[in-house]
Formats: sequence, structure tokens, C-alpha cells
Amino acid sequence: MKILIIGNGAREHALTWAISQNPRCTKIYCSPGNAGTAKLGTNLDIDIESNNEILKKCLEYCIDIIVVGPEKQFEQGLVNALKEKSILIFGPTKEASQLETSKSFTKKMCKQKKIPTGNYKIFSREDDAKKFLREQPKPYVIKADGLAAGKGVLVSSNIEESDQFISSIFEGKIGLEKSKVIIEEYLEGQEMSVFFAIDKNIIKFVGSAQDYKRAFDYDRGPNTGGMGAFSPSPLLTKRTLDKIVNKIINPTVEYMREIGSEFSGILYAGLILKNGEPKLIEYNVRFGDPECQALCVRLGAQILDIYFSGAKNELSGLSINEANDSAITVIVAEKGYPRNPRSGCELNDIVDIKYDKALKIFHAGTYFENNFLCNAGGRIFSFTVRSRNLNEARTIAYKELTKIENDNIFYRTDIGSY
Repeated sequence: MKILIIGNGAREHALTWAISQNPRCTKIYCSPGNAGTAKLGTNLDIDIESNNEILKKCLEYCIDIIVVGPEKQFEQGLVNALKEKSILIFGPTKEASQLETSKSFTKKMCKQKKIPTGNYKIFSREDDAKKFLREQPKPYVIKADGLAAGKGVLVSSNIEESDQFISSIFEGKIGLEKSKVIIEEYLEGQEMSVFFAIDKNIIKFVGSAQDYKRAFDYDRGPNTGGMGAFSPSPLLTKRTLDKIVNKIINPTVEYMREIGSEFSGILYAGLILKNGEPKLIEYNVRFGDPECQALCVRLGAQILDIYFSGAKNELSGLSINEANDSAITVIVAEKGYPRNPRSGCELNDIVDIKYDKALKIFHAGTYFENNFLCNAGGRIFSFTVRSRNLNEARTIAYKELTKIENDNIFYRTDIGSY
């Protein structure tokens, strides 16, 4: 089976690694890929913002199935375009991807289907949003309505910082375009992420994780796309999972079917738990980064089976086996990340170190130039370890990280400690 994987982050490298373990896989192409994926497959230069260009390459390389990492391709209607040509892909249509691409869409759905979530108000005018904010208790929760590469949310007790964030959203500086603003109730509790594979026939639990968004230890500093994660979440019990499915996931799938935009693909529910009761924070319609890295080392070759069975609406016949173990991933980032990351740092010394065989290093946006490994963005590597339990995985990961002597990078030292 020939597979095309879209994306260039550590998530896509992890997906490439997991899929390469499956005997069904005969050839992997990645676009654009990175220096890590190039060791497992062939990187292709495709304009991935063009559905037609992706389609052409699928036909040229006889691709059997496409695996999409980022959310952007779902928003641009790639699934709609490929299904017209009967090319296998597991993911939501443009319409169904609104569960992630429009927070206001999801909030309105929650209200209609009585899905537990925080109270909210949507604003199209900057002045109205700022006026309303001053009437709310601290801390403030402010969100850009559209896609923002994981940086469209601010939780702050500082009114000046909050005002600036609102202005940045309306000025188009947060995310891909100018957006509406959502001001939301702050929900107290513990956060976790739960992942499901959904086709036309069934909802399958895939795994759980907890991630860390702030740049620095003890959740200090600015929000990032994610600085680390571990899987599974100790917060998830059988009883809690049943509540999540019955009160949140089932009504969501039902609503999408009712409006004629049936959901298919990976559904990632960001949740908060308080007194055993889950509330929805937000949805993603694909695997998250860095959660995917921890999930991939635990699921391994099953990842391809999930995508292939889901694309054919045959998930009901698939048994997903979650091992009784744990995994952790720690992001190694350029020291200016997330505000002013510098690209082009030399990284050979990091990858040339002899590490414990339990460690897997997934690349994010790396490339070779004149035989030097360089970074193209803020997040550079995901140091990922699978072991018998979280403490053991964490010990191994941080022992290996101490071997790095490179002034261009930093990482959090508290991933998995709370």
C-alpha cells in the first residue's frame, strides 16, 4: 500500500514512523515532510494548499490512501475533492471540519444539543468585546473563532494583555485571518484530551493524553502549540469515558448527521473534569501535536489500520488495542519560541548523540543544508519515550535530554510531573 502523509511537523514524523511499522505499508511519501520523514520515506514538493495539486500527485504516484496531519487541509475541502475521485482519505469534509475551524459553530451546537461546556458570548466588534470583558470575573478566557495554529486562546487575569489579544484577533495578527472573538467562562478543573476514530457506523475510542501549552515550567509564559504531553491520562476512568461518549461525543455526531455534514475522521475532544463531570473545551478534527507523538509510540502499526478502516467505513470490524503502558513526549524548541523563534540553527550535535534505544526523536520542520541539520520554526524535536509507566518513561526522557549541549534550544523540565 502506498501512503501520502501531509504535513511537516513532529506529528507527521510520528505518523510516518508508526505507519512504516505496518506490513501493509510498501511505500510512504510525505509532503512537505522534514529531515526525519526523509529517512523513512520520500519527501515530495507539493503545493499542499491546492487540492488539485494533491490530487495530481495521488494519481501520478498511485497513492492508495492519504493521511492528513494538519487541520488546514480539511478546512480547504481536501476530503470533498478526493472523495469525488474515490481516493481513500479518513477525515472530515470542509463542512464537518467546522467543529474545529469555527469555535462559534461548536458553541452553538453545544447549546442546541445541551452538551456541557462553558458559558460564552461571541463578538464581531472589538469595542463590544472589550466592554463585555470588563464585566467578567478573572481569569478571562478569550478565543479567536477561526484557526490559529494552536495560539488562538488566551487565559489571563491581566486586562491590558487581554485587550491586546482581542485587538490582535480583530487585526488579523492571530491565526490565518481576521476573526470573531469568543469570551468564555473560565472552567475550573483538570484538563485532558480524548481521541476517537469515527466513521459512518461507529465511534471507537483511540486513546487519551494530557498536554502542556505554556512555554515554561509550572505553566508560565506565553501559550504555544504545545511543549509536551503524556499518554494515557490518569484522569480517564471507564465511568468518565462513558459520560464523555454519552453526553458529548454521541450528541455531536448526531448533530452533524442532522445538519447533513456527517463527521468522519479523528475527533479530539479537549475536556475539563471537575467532580467527575466532563465539559467540552474545544474540538480538533485530527490528532493533536504533541499528543500524537505519545499516542503513536503506544499504538504503533495500528495507526494505519485505523486510517484505512475508517476511510472504508469498516471501523466496526477493527479492534484497537491500547497497551497497558505509558509514553511521554518533551518538545525541544528554539530558545526564542513562541514569540521570536530563529530559524536556521545548526542541530547536528543534537542528533549525533548516542541515546538510549527507548528514545525516539521526531523532527518538526527540520531540513538539511550543506550537510547541516537546521530548523525551520520554533518547535524542533519531540523526544518521545514509551515505557511500563509514566515515571519510568519520564526518567528516561529527561536523562537523555541532559545530554544536549546546544545554546539554541530549551525545553520544559516538568512534563509529566503533575
